[in-house]
Amino acid sequence: MSGISFSFLRQKYIFTAIGIFLGLLALLTPFWEIAEPASYVGGLLVWAGILEIIHGFRRAENNSRYSAWFSGTITLLIGTLMINASLFQAKAVVDFIICLFLIDGLRYVYFVLKNKKAGKPYLLGLLSGIGNFIVVILVLLFRGKGFEWLIALSGALRIFGTVFNLYTARLGNAEEVSTDIIQGMGLEGNKELEALADKLEVEYNHRAPIDAGWVITFIIILFFIHLGRMGFDRSFLGIMSPAIAVIGDLVIALIIAFGVIAPFMSIFRKVTGLAIQSLWSWVQKVPESNRKKISLRGLAEVWLTRQMRLSIGFRKSGYSFPTAIRNGLKIGLPFSALLAAIMPVLGMSWYFDTENWASGIWDGWAGSRAEVWREAMIRVSGEEPGPNAFRLMPNTMNKTEDFSFVVVGDPGEGDASQHILKDQILAVSNKPDVDFVVISSDIVYPSGAMKDYERKFFLPFKGLTKPVYAIPGNHDWYDALEGFAATFFTPEAARKAMAARINSDLHITSTNKKDIERLVNQASFLKSEYNLPVGYQNAPFFQVSTDFFVLITIDTGVRRRVDSVQLAWIKAVLEASRGKYVMALLGHPFYAIGEYQGNMNPDFKALHDLLRQYKVPLVMAGDTHDLEYYKELPQNGDGHTMHHFVNGGGGAYLSIGAAMAPHNTRPAADWANYPSRSPLVHKIDSLTPMWKNPAWIWTKKYNGYPFSAEWLSAAFDYNQAPYFQSFMEIKVEKSKNRIRLIPYGINGQLRWTDFEYGGKGKPENASATDLAEWVLPIN
Repeated sequence: MSGISFSFLRQKYIFTAIGIFLGLLALLTPFWEIAEPASYVGGLLVWAGILEIIHGFRRAENNSRYSAWFSGTITLLIGTLMINASLFQAKAVVDFIICLFLIDGLRYVYFVLKNKKAGKPYLLGLLSGIGNFIVVILVLLFRGKGFEWLIALSGALRIFGTVFNLYTARLGNAEEVSTDIIQGMGLEGNKELEALADKLEVEYNHRAPIDAGWVITFIIILFFIHLGRMGFDRSFLGIMSPAIAVIGDLVIALIIAFGVIAPFMSIFRKVTGLAIQSLWSWVQKVPESNRKKISLRGLAEVWLTRQMRLSIGFRKSGYSFPTAIRNGLKIGLPFSALLAAIMPVLGMSWYFDTENWASGIWDGWAGSRAEVWREAMIRVSGEEPGPNAFRLMPNTMNKTEDFSFVVVGDPGEGDASQHILKDQILAVSNKPDVDFVVISSDIVYPSGAMKDYERKFFLPFKGLTKPVYAIPGNHDWYDALEGFAATFFTPEAARKAMAARINSDLHITSTNKKDIERLVNQASFLKSEYNLPVGYQNAPFFQVSTDFFVLITIDTGVRRRVDSVQLAWIKAVLEASRGKYVMALLGHPFYAIGEYQGNMNPDFKALHDLLRQYKVPLVMAGDTHDLEYYKELPQNGDGHTMHHFVNGGGGAYLSIGAAMAPHNTRPAADWANYPSRSPLVHKIDSLTPMWKNPAWIWTKKYNGYPFSAEWLSAAFDYNQAPYFQSFMEIKVEKSKNRIRLIPYGINGQLRWTDFEYGGKGKPENASATDLAEWVLPIN
């Protein structure tokens, strides 16, 4: 009884207190300045869901356990939907939240009716069901109004409902499993089976350390498998990435064990319960001492004993969370290891391969620190952030004459989709009139680590003879910009920048002076070995200015934000560039995948407004892996037109969002995208295996609802011809008062037949078979 009392107290005072704390945090959301309230409340719901699932393992009755797991899963799903709201289509998040609350409410209606009919207590279930329906009504009433309050209130009510369930549930005792099993079979008083159950429980307890050792050995082997495939560079990132992949394997193992195998076995036991009871009666008609092992009764007894042993294991899991983890891993790890082995072969290289899940962890880590790191780097650069700061000027350029440069976006996967462009990039970039090359956004996937630079940057770009500059993408920030700084900064600037980043983090990371020297020396060695002209910058952004033109590059980090120091520099350059033609090159686009992206956060929208305020006519960005054009017309009578280009097709998996987007939903009347829908669909139709066809049909017919076709792009990442990768050459021709933007594919300059377009996305005087280019006036 002492174990039960202690567990009850823990449930009542610890679990409940944690739940109340989470609910209060959700309720107070509108009173705090939170940039993404849906994501914040979603995170609280995820923790509440995990809390209820864990608590479910301690409950006494089967129905109560299943209820906790079901309710906790619903809460997890709602939280996950809120966290990933930006990945969904506009109305889908709210629709699915309503559906999940309705499902849970109807579950309680069934519970109330069932218990009322059986004469059992049903008041608690009635209250829980009413709570779900109240949330549904509130969401429907206030949909589109007071978004922060709606999110906060619905999240808080859900969490307080969880608290109510935690407080009222009855817990079980892990030491009475064998008794519970016999009672559950309806065979209490059967001395032989009671003795067998006790014996099996003792065996189980003795075997537990052996099972734990087996699980630990399996985990270590998985770690070294991932380490061998992902590489090891002695850095914190180099060790943690395979470790996170292993954690992903463990999560999959538990999902398989308790989300697939355990429910199947539970249903099987319910269906066969009477048959098992009858079978035991038949077996026991012959005294135990007279039963032959090699006989029908003997085989039946072996099978029945095995079922009882499995029941004891699952019931132990039901009463003890550590036991549940051990049993779940024991059952699920072999299946998880099989998936880890074959998943990269199946063409699902980003969302479904645990070796890439580390990127999600680094995204959160770097996303919260990128602006702090960048500001620290700028302050030690030795340049004052005025209008002339961070200026680069290739030796071949003349400030008063025509010039050209090449922009390649998102190249660095290091596979066939990157290498297929190499000959065209070299041919165009090494032309006499091209003065420099800019690599924009996500130089190296998945985490921007220095260990990947030789294979994914130096080797693919070997042969370039013009200076190579770059601005980072979100993936380049995942290693705190160390690989990027070592490669693209001057050696001295790289040393200062990395040291400043370490200081800004109060030396809590593993990088030290020795590591900095190793990174800088490695980058210098590769520059020399590959004879690649790179390493001229003092910051992750720069400007190239002439008497009539300014290219200003803007590092938008991980979450589409700039720090205060970079923002001051941007304003200074724009102010000093009045009267010149300004092209802004960003890490993230304002328009992409057939949608306006400027509302991703207030800072990103403010940056867009700033560029409009200074009447910047041309904006280009990477991040989205295709080629898109949008003409933003004058707003609020300002008379200013902005031309937006997405130029991220330099080698990463292809984005399909723009090609799959309906024409009538485009955010601009004049638009174009490459590739067009028809050849893209033909490729995926021909290469998608049968087992993946449902996902493709879902994407093709319903745009991936509730997600988007863009979010599902990586599921159809086929490194086989035909390829739709691209890059752009920009010709700045003062002599002809024009700027020409020329798109290239794997076989040379693209034609308008390769594009899909609407309005004046294709120039009116161009025929469908003409070579594609956009011509914009300088004045």
